Amino acid sequence: MAAKYTRAHKDKWPGVYVYEMTERTFQGKPDLCYMVAYKVAGKLRWEKVGLKSEGYTPQVAAEVRADRVKKARHGEDVKTAKEIARDRAMTDRTIAELADAYFEAKGDALKGVVTDRNRYEKHVRPLLGGFRASKLSPLDMARLRKTMEGRAAATVWNVLELVRRIVNFGTKAGLCPALTFTIEMPKKDNEVVEYLEPEQAARLKAVLDEWPSRDAARMLEVAMFSGMRRGEVFKLRIRDLDFRAGLISIRDPKGGKTVSVPMNPITRAALEDQLAWKEEAFPDSSYVFPGKDGAQRVACSAASRIKQAAGIPARFRIFHGLRHHFAVTLANSGEFTLDMIGELLTHKSTAMTRRYGQFLPDAKKRASDKAAELLTNHAGLGKPAATDKKVVGIGGGK
Repeated sequence: MAAKYTRAHKDKWPGVYVYEMTERTFQGKPDLCYMVAYKVAGKLRWEKVGLKSEGYTPQVAAEVRADRVKKARHGEDVKTAKEIARDRAMTDRTIAELADAYFEAKGDALKGVVTDRNRYEKHVRPLLGGFRASKLSPLDMARLRKTMEGRAAATVWNVLELVRRIVNFGTKAGLCPALTFTIEMPKKDNEVVEYLEPEQAARLKAVLDEWPSRDAARMLEVAMFSGMRRGEVFKLRIRDLDFRAGLISIRDPKGGKTVSVPMNPITRAALEDQLAWKEEAFPDSSYVFPGKDGAQRVACSAASRIKQAAGIPARFRIFHGLRHHFAVTLANSGEFTLDMIGELLTHKSTAMTRRYGQFLPDAKKRASDKAAELLTNHAGLGKPAATDKKVVGIGGGK
């Protein structure tokens, strides 16, 4: 060892050594590799610090050695740069490694897993897959957004939110440190609220009443009159129906916590008829709307045919649209507050419900008229002139 390494300086930097690397050069001369030597528990340990071409100097090597000696003297765990790097690699994984762990942990239980995987593969992995979470910066997020220029704000938002979810998962699992900055999210201004005009809703109800496949018709009828999500209808089990209390339990909803929604008369009738049918067709299944062989349903192939028969545009996403239609109808009636609509839709956040505020014309008009009355009275001017302007309901255009 002594023949290969020489002291970096005969008087300075004790324990710092150097040797020439004849196989690589730097600035026209053999590159220099700096090493340090120190004792841990009475045993001599050699550790490579770095190369001159990498910016290392004898002074830097001396500082590394001093840190190791100090820890050894105080009985602390002394790790080499290689060991430190290995430990850091285990607790500071790359985005690609975090994504693999995230999707494996979530599996099929993750809502929209196919879409999320596609978003990751198309937008995130090519640019950020090799980055360690600790190295991510706002500039990297800006670069990611730039690659999606021209795309809808909601698409950009979903991709950035996916990165945030993946890193947050890694942090909780001890696979990476938390982000040191907040990812700036674009404003989603292209949220589409799908709903049916009165004549469309009437045609759909008529088709459902006569549709030969009664289980499919009842499934859409429940979605239409309860506002339940597609997955919630598919996962509905007999144990979730309380006809005595008139409640439907929604387990593992999008918000995460089991909730209950009221069972109105039309929904109750559809569910009662469905259970009677199920006892004949799938007596051993626990699902209200069983799929193949009585297992949980994963699709409703009749939905597109029902839409076509009712003359509803193909772009109308039947389950998603009927949920919006449920909320819009309540909002447009002027008899329900946004908070109540949010409760019926089992929204976790009021932000999701605010989109239906545009369908509260009567309530807004009454509030505006009352404001005018209060302001006029306050100014001592008497009552304002009445207005007989009629507000268009759901049958009108947006």
